[in-house]
Amino acid sequence: MEFKYLGKNTMISPKASFYRPENISIGHNTRIDDFCVISAGEGGIEIGRNVHISTYCFLVGKGKITLSDFSSISSRTNIFSSADDTSGEFMIGPTLPKKYLNVKNADVFLGKHVNVGTGAVILPGAVLGEGCVVGALSLVKGECEPFKVYAGIPVRFIKDRSRKVLELEKEFLSE
Repeated sequence: MEFKYLGKNTMISPKASFYRPENISIGHNTRIDDFCVISAGEGGIEIGRNVHISTYCFLVGKGKITLSDFSSISSRTNIFSSADDTSGEFMIGPTLPKKYLNVKNADVFLGKHVNVGTGAVILPGAVLGEGCVVGALSLVKGECEPFKVYAGIPVRFIKDRSRKVLELEKEFLSE
């Protein structure tokens, strides 16, 4: 497979599926586990260094999806940078001509040290600030502020998170 960029010491399961790998960049020391589906649209997918994408994750859409350095997404997380209009004013599905559809495309951004819990769903336009955590089975539709913990459907603020991870990053990178 010819990725846009593939860093050193990456661990990619042969059971993971990639669509349009020429639009996918994967940084150094990143691990992608079994049964992940990573499908890059026009915006592409950028995966930073030391990122972990756990089993059964799904990343798809026309907008750009960014997983910044040291971020991780737990099993069965779904990240969408495109979504159909379900109002009933338009039809739904990839087999129909565009004139019958109203698909929203918007970039999705996960900052450094973001952790997303099992089964979470991240929708188009979501921005997860540096160091934020999203709990299991949560739904993210908008912005999550840096170094805060969120959970629920839709997500709501739970508590602040320590910033010590930034000191640990500096120590790790200086080794």
